[in-house]
Amino acid sequence: MNDKKIAHLGFIQGIINRLGNDSFLIKGWCVALVTGLAALSSNTKTEYLLVSIFPIIIFWFLDTYFLWQEKLYRSHYFMVSKKTESMIDFSMVLTDESKKKEKYCEVFRSSTILPFYLGIFICVLIFLYVLGISV
Repeated sequence: MNDKKIAHLGFIQGIINRLGNDSFLIKGWCVALVTGLAALSSNTKTEYLLVSIFPIIIFWFLDTYFLWQEKLYRSHYFMVSKKTESMIDFSMVLTDESKKKEKYCEVFRSSTILPFYLGIFICVLIFLYVLGISV
């Protein structure tokens, strides 16, 4: 492999790593925020737990966006790996073709996103039921 291709693939891999790290941080923040609101609701007002539904949904959409972008850049990585040295232009622009292949809605329901956020959402609903708050 030539130096230009290795450098270009390194740039793309850096983006993929950052997106994966961001996704990990979002999951951590979601768990921390929901846990904090659950702890607050057990001591003072139980409505805090009801408020935790909104961050779950927001973090769910945000995490889906980062995973979707990661998948798009993985596709871009694969396309660059197939190029010859003369075709390497260091472009980081994602093609419409890869965006059609990887759909946001499919990532939203993927096996790495759906069980995590749906699990937290169901736990909050169970806690709300146990605490006697009607939704």
